[in-house]
Amino acid sequence: MFYKAENELKEIAIEDISDSFLTVGIVSGDELAEIKDRFGFSASSVERCRRANSLFRTEVEVYGGYSFTELRVPNGSGDDDYIALFLKKNLILIIDIFDRDGSTMDIFRRVVDRFPAEKINAAKVVCSFMESLVSDSGAIIENARNNLVEMEEKIVNDDAGEDFNIELLDIKKDLLKFNNYYEQLLDISETLSDNDNDIFPEEDVIYISNLQSKMQRIVNDIDSLENSADHLGDAYSSSLDLKLNHSMKFFTVLTTIFFPITIIVGWYGMNFDSMAEFHWKYGYVFVIALSVLVVTVMMLIGKKRRWF
Repeated sequence: MFYKAENELKEIAIEDISDSFLTVGIVSGDELAEIKDRFGFSASSVERCRRANSLFRTEVEVYGGYSFTELRVPNGSGDDDYIALFLKKNLILIIDIFDRDGSTMDIFRRVVDRFPAEKINAAKVVCSFMESLVSDSGAIIENARNNLVEMEEKIVNDDAGEDFNIELLDIKKDLLKFNNYYEQLLDISETLSDNDNDIFPEEDVIYISNLQSKMQRIVNDIDSLENSADHLGDAYSSSLDLKLNHSMKFFTVLTTIFFPITIIVGWYGMNFDSMAEFHWKYGYVFVIALSVLVVTVMMLIGKKRRWF
């Protein structure tokens, strides 16, 4: 599917494509293999469009007459979309490698319909397409921030459950995924803004530079959330250490209070016949009273010294 932008925006056949006007198109990897000679794309670039690249961080290949890159796009359903992009002077060609839910085609149609034909140019189309790929970034960042705040409240309120670390790890994995995704787009926008092969007129490079600034802000926000997640993990570990310290303090105080009784038991457990208390009819009661007295005195001392 190809659209011609000249005075009006209309669909054209591949035979009608010309360098004298801007053409925006979307094809599959198999379709690209059939028409690659029409555009002069390298065989290696075309072959890469016939399989999904599992990596987010892929470089932009800059050739003399065109630029090429691959993109892995999270779509929220668990099956990421995979597309490729060929940029040539007056030609923007999107390769739909894998798109189960049809979102790539939807984005393409929105981009094509966004600008009046007389005001459209290649830089605007590229920026609009890439901005559509990050249209949900605000919601993603806000949701992640809210989740981290809720988890922080759980720590403060001592309400963090046994699955806290698992929940935090899931958030970190999502943030890492989106960080790789947005940095991928940032790398692409940086390379395009250099305009080494003069794809865009100099006066239009400002649109790519603005896109680069937007991608940089998104990446900075994700980096900030990742740091917050790391600090949250440290805070949770500190809270566990604090609980352990409280437990150790409790048992230490308990041991200290009842340690004198251990001495009394050991003393009277020696069973020497010469110990007068063995033959005293009040000896048993005396030892009980002595133990209670010692424990009471130790508790008073502990309270005064704020052991508990």
